[in-house]
Amino acid sequence: MALCVLRTGDAVASVSVRRGEFSAWIQASVAGAWQGQWTEHDARVEVSFPEVTSLEGVIITGSSALVTERAEWMLRTEAYIRELVVARVPIFGICFGHQIVGQALGGLVAKNPKGREIGTVNVTISAPDTLLEGLPTPFLANASHLESVVKLPDGARLIGRTDLEPHAMYAVGERVRCVQFHPEFDQDVTRGYIEARADRIREEGGDPNVLHESALETPHARSLVRRFVQEFVVRAK
Repeated sequence: MALCVLRTGDAVASVSVRRGEFSAWIQASVAGAWQGQWTEHDARVEVSFPEVTSLEGVIITGSSALVTERAEWMLRTEAYIRELVVARVPIFGICFGHQIVGQALGGLVAKNPKGREIGTVNVTISAPDTLLEGLPTPFLANASHLESVVKLPDGARLIGRTDLEPHAMYAVGERVRCVQFHPEFDQDVTRGYIEARADRIREEGGDPNVLHESALETPHARSLVRRFVQEFVVRAK
């Protein structure tokens, strides 16, 4: 039985050449909370998904792709997410992963009407949850996204928001937790994303220099992947 990183995209090239890819950052943030096997599946190119019975949990990565593109690989991934939910496999969705889980379960993804969210942001806890136990509110997190889950799936429970993202964290049932921000991003990665998106930020009326200087380490957000594995994978066995 393995913990699967479901890869839906690549980190921006200028960052990945220095720091590697999403999977490595996710595994590092889990640290010693998981002693079992890791596996990675690229949803974009590998048509056959892992058997749900072979997995202890699934962590879905971010992506520069847009859920609203409705590409064939995304539709396959949404169907697989529904299989995982039926099989009660724990799922943690990050950014694009947060969005595609929401879309797969009956929610709606669209361009964030408040604009791009990038850099270090304050996350306010909206409701108590096992994932968030003991965390301060607000806490800091690093973000980079254009689209949002503008309508949560029926039965989803809102557990966190930011100034630009009203659905920053949500829960579905006992085993699905999703966050719109990137708990695996550290200060250096976040600054790399801001540098890579600087021209677009300026075009949209933002100041990449201010965002770059204000990017911080976010240890409370970083703890969420480890917390998910501890609470929903290891202790839920």
